[in-house]
Amino acid sequence: MRLPGMPLHDPFVVADEETRAYHLYTSNDPSVSGVDGAGTMVYRSRDLREWTRPVVVFLAGAQRGIWASDGCWAPEVHAWGGRYYLFTTLHNEDRPLPVPPPNRWGTPFQLPNHMRGTVTAVSDSLLGPFTVVDPDRPTPPEHLMTLDGTLHVDASGQPWMVYAHEWLQTVDGTMEAIRLAPDLTRTVGDPVFLFKGSDASWLGEQIPAGVPAQLPPYITDGPQLHRTPDGSLLMLWSTYEKDTIGPDGNVTGGYVQTYAVSRSGAITGPWEQRRPLVRDDSGHGMLFCTFDGRLMMILHRPFENARGKLYEMELDGDALRVLRQRTDLDGGG
Repeated sequence: MRLPGMPLHDPFVVADEETRAYHLYTSNDPSVSGVDGAGTMVYRSRDLREWTRPVVVFLAGAQRGIWASDGCWAPEVHAWGGRYYLFTTLHNEDRPLPVPPPNRWGTPFQLPNHMRGTVTAVSDSLLGPFTVVDPDRPTPPEHLMTLDGTLHVDASGQPWMVYAHEWLQTVDGTMEAIRLAPDLTRTVGDPVFLFKGSDASWLGEQIPAGVPAQLPPYITDGPQLHRTPDGSLLMLWSTYEKDTIGPDGNVTGGYVQTYAVSRSGAITGPWEQRRPLVRDDSGHGMLFCTFDGRLMMILHRPFENARGKLYEMELDGDALRVLRQRTDLDGGG
């Protein structure tokens, strides 16, 4: 299989040195895996060009007593303590959350909330099967509506889960972090605010002069952390940029891949927002290094019927830039 023919959303790549194979994790798609149910599947490749048919490594419905069995968005797999940990976001619309109190924008965006959050599952193999460590609740605080949890380990060796706090609950979506226990099975302490979606000053700048952009929401999505050689900390993240005026006069937006920088190198920041890396309804990207040492970014485009797109990247201090899209691998588009 090749990327143009591989359905995937929220891609995450593990370059496994032991097998010299790239493992590309995404939400289960029964049309290609042959397995029904919300879960996680993995494609494998030795050259980023030819990929195996996917193998299902996690099924939410197979987890005994789990609090939710829908979603399985944005899977990530991280090596930790000699085992492999899967983070993936589930939701349960039958378990409502309280509607938040009024905020400075009023009430139009206070939609019904329900339980949504990232679970942690563990396996001894990159190919699973993964078993959820706590079937009763998500890893972030369960009263928060969150998604897209990712792992960050700070300079002291402290593991954190970084996640997006949904605009459905906050209106101005945020990025937050919470400390994890050494075995990643539970959280320690309270969440820490990192930044909010509206901090990206370039949002809405493509709307023609004199046309008022809509009120929020401001969406935060898809965090992933990367340490630079100069010690800064980068966070890739995605949002929706207001860039289109419809025939009804409403302003809509496209999915955008952007990033932020913590020059202190600390997860607590302060965080500086940088210019978008890729527009064109692209996003939820992550960085990885190839076996020959090239820095790559993979993301999905378009948002609907998504496919993986690969870019060679360059770091200059704490500045990240696209060198070129690898259309020879991803088919272009």
